[in-house]
Amino acid sequence: MAKFAVILAAAGKSSRFKDKHHKKPFAILAGRAVWLHSAERFINREDVIQVIVVIAPEDGETFQMKFASNVAILGIEVVEGGRERADSVANALAKVKPEADYVCVHDAARPCLVNEWVDTIFQAAQRTGAAIFAVPVAGTLKRVGGDRRIQETVSRGGLWEAQTPQVFRRELLVQAYAKRKGFAATDDAQLVERIGHPVTVVPGSSINLKITTREDLRLAEQALKALPKPKLAGPIHPFADDDMWR
Repeated sequence: MAKFAVILAAAGKSSRFKDKHHKKPFAILAGRAVWLHSAERFINREDVIQVIVVIAPEDGETFQMKFASNVAILGIEVVEGGRERADSVANALAKVKPEADYVCVHDAARPCLVNEWVDTIFQAAQRTGAAIFAVPVAGTLKRVGGDRRIQETVSRGGLWEAQTPQVFRRELLVQAYAKRKGFAATDDAQLVERIGHPVTVVPGSSINLKITTREDLRLAEQALKALPKPKLAGPIHPFADDDMWR
């Protein structure tokens, strides 16, 4: 069985979330923090040997105060992030266990996952070495200038919006990060593309939304209720409750 390490990216500034009490990964969704919903999709899998959550250095004290018991009981590792997203993932990548065959990077603020989706992306990565979830762009795209006036309508043909999880052979992702040299990548697939390795797109779902604003939090709560309940393969962890499977 292939072994996977999971990195949950939760070190962003959450500037668009506009909540003075919480950053978006730590906001409460259906009774518990958003990042815990994401973590729960991975911690009970037999093929996942490590889960790392990356947080901003300034969040360390608050995170420890609120989530120390969760982290201890669930066996999750905590790593401090850097200035850019890629810096944060690089910090976590340095802590990945050498016995991990693959590394899965997932936005902690994407809480609406289904076990079967994780199965699919893990299998795709094992076939190709690099796979991401994405959805075809459906709306009409406009290129807009600084004066808020439309410059052109952009064809959406062949355009997909990237999502997470994004899963890579560990050696491949390590190589991609070693050659980054300060490049400000917006996702991990971009770094793998830069070293010439093809990345497979697996059709994702609009339900796999990323929480960016407080309105997204309300949408995510409804999305959790709409998700199919996965079959339980074994005992669940001490913090699980019925909401976990919605």
